[in-house]
Amino acid sequence: MAAAAVHQLPPRQTPTPPPQAPSLSLNTSALEHGAVPNKHLPYCSPGPAPFAQNAPATPPASPPTPQPEVQTCSILHPPDAHPKVSASPPVFAIRPSTLLTAIHQSASQELPEPKHVFPWLHGLHPENQIQLAFFTARKKTLRNVPKCFRGLTVVKAGGNLTRSKVRGALAPEEILSSEPGRDDTFLEVDPREGFSVRNFQIQAAKIATVSDLVVYRDDDVSEKELHKLAKRLSRAQNTWRVKNSFGEQELPKFHVFIVSCPFQKFQKEDPQLVAIDFKGQSREGPLDFFHLERQEMCRMSCASEIAKNVWLGPTPDSALCPSSSEANEEPTFDIFIEASDLTQPPEARLLDRVGDLSLDAPQRLEFPSSGSIMPQKWPKAGPLDPVTQMCQWIHSVANPSAMSDLDDDETDQDGDIAMRTLRPRARKVLIHCTDGYTESSLLALAYFMYAERVPVHAAWLRLHCEKKRNFFAYSSDVALLSSLQARILELSPGPNDGIAGCMLEEPAWLSRMDGSLPSRILPYMYLGNLGHANNPQLLRAMGIKRVLSVGEPISWTKGQVESWEAKNLLFVDRVQDNGVDSLTKDFERSLGFIGKGRDEGTATCFVRARRLNVIIQPHLRFAYELLKWDEVLQKRRGQPVRREMDWATIAHEIAAMNRPYSR
Repeated sequence: MAAAAVHQLPPRQTPTPPPQAPSLSLNTSALEHGAVPNKHLPYCSPGPAPFAQNAPATPPASPPTPQPEVQTCSILHPPDAHPKVSASPPVFAIRPSTLLTAIHQSASQELPEPKHVFPWLHGLHPENQIQLAFFTARKKTLRNVPKCFRGLTVVKAGGNLTRSKVRGALAPEEILSSEPGRDDTFLEVDPREGFSVRNFQIQAAKIATVSDLVVYRDDDVSEKELHKLAKRLSRAQNTWRVKNSFGEQELPKFHVFIVSCPFQKFQKEDPQLVAIDFKGQSREGPLDFFHLERQEMCRMSCASEIAKNVWLGPTPDSALCPSSSEANEEPTFDIFIEASDLTQPPEARLLDRVGDLSLDAPQRLEFPSSGSIMPQKWPKAGPLDPVTQMCQWIHSVANPSAMSDLDDDETDQDGDIAMRTLRPRARKVLIHCTDGYTESSLLALAYFMYAERVPVHAAWLRLHCEKKRNFFAYSSDVALLSSLQARILELSPGPNDGIAGCMLEEPAWLSRMDGSLPSRILPYMYLGNLGHANNPQLLRAMGIKRVLSVGEPISWTKGQVESWEAKNLLFVDRVQDNGVDSLTKDFERSLGFIGKGRDEGTATCFVRARRLNVIIQPHLRFAYELLKWDEVLQKRRGQPVRREMDWATIAHEIAAMNRPYSR
């Protein structure tokens, strides 16, 4: 097994994006407003800024390949075997069974090698000098349209994809321009400015330009409209081919086909084609990645008890987050506390009223989210700060004090049954946010400190290691809770043994932590960022014993390297997050390293230079390489190549999943 090359470099600033300017203060007399974008996609540079210079910062060009580019084949090409329904522009007709065969054939062919379709798939607009300088300055031919790819794109006339949807179908407006005078041309989707290696949103439209196009309709669209759309697409193909063919760049011809019968008919004849039937019912389960992401997030962060009668989890949603227990044992909550970016801490009078009302009906409250309260000094002799006050109130409703210790059959000296003061029942409290992972972390950590009487560092570790909670917090949350630690522990009703002298001593890793912990992806594997990798004491405290770092060297001291042993460290170098460098060659070595840790029962931390707060976002080329890697694994198992979803559909769904997080 290859050993890690651990470079000793000066400490670098942690890459996890901090929240923007504070929106809240512990001083509630001055109300401030402003969203904290905890869930947005920040810009992630791929390294040195790719400005156009005399010596652009691009990797060296790949050496010429000895194999020629071979175009993927299709039963639709050449189209001569199919009846022509329009000569000018050319349009052909096929039956639904032919479309089904073409889809199966497309899914069973190997994708072109990444070097043959990149950087074209990144988007190379002729006016975008930054993108062009980075990707093509050393080799102009990289701008050319790849000739090795013949895709298959299905388009629904009318564009309503909420019903009567063929697998992978697009609406016309997703690929055709709507500009006056340009309605017979494909959309110009390559970005005119800026730099990005994550242009998932342009992939479906780009693939459509190098694809045979199949158009179908349902009963809401006339035959005339179907033919009109098919002719528009055919003219767009011709315009695009003329525009992009020059010199030796003679592009292949692609064709347009119409399905010769409406959707309702071929739904009966070829149901395998159907993603959503004409009634709007899904035939193959939820395919949109946003829906699947929410479901997976709910499973990862399903509500669990972090202290007596206090739970942490996602905002309840019966459609996406069904009860985690088959026996439906998840409690019925009395109080829901949602962490929100824009809210202010509730006042004491409101808390008292909610506490009383919760005895009769469920009540809802809001509290500031993680990263939205900035640390400040709070006078010890003054009123309680809102964080400690909230913790006190939650504990009082979740653990009402006993008012009497008398048994039901206890009598007084006259033989009468003694009167008992009834105490209010304990309320079950849910601290929640949309994903159960980000905004709610501040309040959950503060309450755990209060209920268990443990210092900041112990709360971080115990909430994750003992309570099995993944969460994301900010460096400002660490500073805030550290500043409030003395008061929280002083007022805590928790056991005294939780704050022994050694427990209060701050470990070295706390000052180097940005608030977040590596995320547990599998029982034996964590995903972290470079800041986590450069905090070996934190990794040890979490029980992580192996580190795999990709693209960025970790800056450990010689003593730290020796204490971990070289066999437990692996550094994959000469790979940057730039959409150019290939990771395929390192898959075997990296997976073998992780697998060895799994077999030995030790946890491995896999490190990316940049891990965003909520979204783990690969660049385009890496996502494409994963599809190619899947082909390799299928062949190793002796199976024929078969993709469940094609590249354009996967990229289309990732773009849709990203949309709520983009600005």
